[in-house]
Amino acid sequence: MSDSFETAVVTGASRGFGRAIAAALVAAGTRVVGIARHEQELLAVRDELGEGFTAVAADAADEALARSVIREHRPGLLVLNAGATPHTAPLHEQTWESFSRHWQADTRHVFAWTRAALREPLAPGGVVVAMSSGAALRGSPLSGGYAGAKAAIRNISAYAAEESERAGLGIRFVALLPQLTPAGGVGSAGVAGYAERQGVDRDTFVAGMQPILTAEQVAKAVLEIAADPGSAPEYLVSGAGPRPIS
Repeated sequence: MSDSFETAVVTGASRGFGRAIAAALVAAGTRVVGIARHEQELLAVRDELGEGFTAVAADAADEALARSVIREHRPGLLVLNAGATPHTAPLHEQTWESFSRHWQADTRHVFAWTRAALREPLAPGGVVVAMSSGAALRGSPLSGGYAGAKAAIRNISAYAAEESERAGLGIRFVALLPQLTPAGGVGSAGVAGYAERQGVDRDTFVAGMQPILTAEQVAKAVLEIAADPGSAPEYLVSGAGPRPIS
């Protein structure tokens, strides 16, 4: 991995999938610039991972931030993982503010970094991994606009891949769609909400999700797919591993 990517940027690096991805990259010899809003959590990651991790406490959806980080650090890999925790409620109990929060966080930050990757641009051979969700395929009726926002991320990644090819940039764009998991804040909230909706306890609901997807499995998938120039443009990621989406 260190031969392929000297530097990587991971958004949402303070917890969950992002923290696991950053840890796996640092362990593989890649210098990681980790971005998240919560400074204390991010500094705790730095303390854990050491000098191979650079903490940047900021809003990942800031377009100026995306441009400046790419210019300063010249990463070969971007992992766009940042996102909001859903407000878990059926449609009629949502407000527009709660419904649209994922468009303003998840989708907006993927748009900002993808646009910057094409315009700066990243060096040939660069890779942009955008974290969508299995909800983009099946919907998520208790998560407001989450599924639609994650579906838009798939489209952004596909559009960017086409523009990279048209311009001869040599930048690869991949979208990963992790399935629902109790690991992490987003998945834990979803599991609790859907268990209640089905009238079962959390443990019973989780028992029906086997094999459970872990943050470490997501990190492993990111590293393997990013390092493979022949990888597919999209993968569904479950506890059984990543599977290309045809």
